[in-house]
Amino acid sequence: MKKILNTIYQNNTIIYKVLLFLATTFLIVYFFPKGGKFKYEFQKGKPWQYENLYAPFDFAIQKSESVIEEEKKKIISTSKLFFEYDFDVFPVVQKKMTDKVKTLSVDSLTQQVLIHKGSTILSALYKKGFLESASESKIRDTNTNIVLRKGNEIDELAFTELVTTSKLFQFIQSQISKKSQYKYNDQLVHVLSQVVEPNVKFDENYTNKALQNSISSISYTTGLISASQLIIFKGDIVEGEKYAILNSLKEEYKSQTWSKTNYYWIVFGYTILVSLALLMLLLFLRKERAEIFNDNTKITFIFFNVLMMIFLVTFTIKYQVDYLYVVPLSILPIVLKAFFDARLGMFTHVLTVLLLGFIVPNSFEFIYLQIIAGIVTILTVSELYKRANLFISVGQITLIYMLTYFAFSVIHEGSVTQINWDYFVMFALNGVLSFLSLFLIWMYEKLFGLVSDVTLLELSNTNSKLLRDLNEKAPGTFQHSMQVANLAEAAANEIGANSMLVRTGALYHDIGKIVNPMYFTENQSTAVNPHDELTPKDSADIIIGHVLNGIELAKKNGLPDRIIDFIRTHHGTSTVYYFYKKEEEGNLGDIRKEDFQYPGPIPFSKETAILMMSDAAEAASKSLKEPTAQAIDVLIDRITSKQMEDGQFRNADITFKEIETIKKVLKKKLKNIYHLRIEYPE
Repeated sequence: MKKILNTIYQNNTIIYKVLLFLATTFLIVYFFPKGGKFKYEFQKGKPWQYENLYAPFDFAIQKSESVIEEEKKKIISTSKLFFEYDFDVFPVVQKKMTDKVKTLSVDSLTQQVLIHKGSTILSALYKKGFLESASESKIRDTNTNIVLRKGNEIDELAFTELVTTSKLFQFIQSQISKKSQYKYNDQLVHVLSQVVEPNVKFDENYTNKALQNSISSISYTTGLISASQLIIFKGDIVEGEKYAILNSLKEEYKSQTWSKTNYYWIVFGYTILVSLALLMLLLFLRKERAEIFNDNTKITFIFFNVLMMIFLVTFTIKYQVDYLYVVPLSILPIVLKAFFDARLGMFTHVLTVLLLGFIVPNSFEFIYLQIIAGIVTILTVSELYKRANLFISVGQITLIYMLTYFAFSVIHEGSVTQINWDYFVMFALNGVLSFLSLFLIWMYEKLFGLVSDVTLLELSNTNSKLLRDLNEKAPGTFQHSMQVANLAEAAANEIGANSMLVRTGALYHDIGKIVNPMYFTENQSTAVNPHDELTPKDSADIIIGHVLNGIELAKKNGLPDRIIDFIRTHHGTSTVYYFYKKEEEGNLGDIRKEDFQYPGPIPFSKETAILMMSDAAEAASKSLKEPTAQAIDVLIDRITSKQMEDGQFRNADITFKEIETIKKVLKKKLKNIYHLRIEYPE
């Protein structure tokens, strides 16, 4: 099975795309909630935009969650507290008191008097009830009435009628003061304080049962709407009772449209909508991003990210819809822009948000918020290799979220007093979670073999192993690559191409010359030219071979495919013209031009086209004996014209205007390089 899948993935791109399309559609529809969707959109405080609405069936008016919560809070605050009276405590404590008195150093008559007085006090104490200290914390208010359960009897009394630990000493003293003055009273107080135990404790089980019974008796409806009854006129403001009725109808509509029969129709409808959105994405890639469309890995990567975002949102809606705006949807355009381009990132983000609009509450508000945030993401997130840029961009995205939500709240409520400030905390959390994009970019590079600007920055470090080898073994080529990198970067910046990508590609484009460095003029430090001992055909093979050698070295050192593309395309299918003409001069027979031609392919992006022009311009400029401004202009015009005549740019997404702009940049930079300084006196 695995072998079959690998074969389809590598060789049958159309079949794989169809399977990927079907699998993604199935998973998205599977994640979606499968309830009926109310066909009217309405917002509190806004006019009803549809025709007069009549009730399609009988339904109850549901109380809002806030009203139900208020009722629950009121019940909890006023619910009765149950306490349990223990009859067994009094006889036990009385015996302890008697035993304790008998140990006192007094005569037997005094002991009898103390025992009698102690029993009287204990009887009075336990008749009122002595509350344990741990149960005192359950009392909400000292004026609260409690329910005291004495076996099968229930008494309702004020909490103040019980004796608490803090009032125990005062109670005993008050009972003794009612008797005649007696010189052993202090000893009696001491004994009683040592033996008394509480006989009343909080009955949590009965209290919770009573509370649950009260809560379960709450009515969740406030009235009944009959079928065909008028609910709202066209143009009426949706507020108050009308708003409650519409919400009740919306919930009832969802439950009434849910059945085994129409379940399949709902799934079928979702399948069509999801399929259309994904099909638009595929058509966009095929028409506007053919190189991505033809790459199964990149297609899989894009669909995976769309699926992941939809899963996160649907999971949040299912388990905790209140935290919907914590989900960092802006990660999607950040990641896609990091690996591809802004237009693809924005297009994919909009389609994903539209898909989610089917299932989120307040869909218009959600779609507006997320699309605005996506636009800000695309416009602000750039050069992720500069860490401060992401912090600034995420801050701007979070601010836009907050401003947009604030505007919606003011429109809905008509004032700022009703704004739910918890949403601002959620947007802040959303911004913090957006920083996960850096981790995801790193992970995706490992999983999908893609390249971001962060990796390009690392690769462009001239202390990397491969560039160090190039500098040591082919120093002339290394200097040439540095000059080409500077020219290509300047040109890319001018036409809005990926300057970091083209600079990195330029640094590695000639690494194949490490194999035979002395066969390239820039590395020859003496007058000895090894080509003098070779035939033109053999020389051409060595020159052309630096491309294949470069690809082999790049793969061996783990360079990403996007960099290898620059090595493959920087000469396109051009001819090694010098040795071809030399072969023509010395050979009277037929000459195969293909033997002197680079294998290609030709450039297929703006960046690879820029490198071809910059490489040829820099190399050719070294041949100028007198690099004047006019000579450089003529040289650049001649080189680019020849490349265009040979069709080297026909697969690159580059315009004539951009080519002219690149030529101007190359001319200006080369003139600066060859500008002669004044001669200083010795």
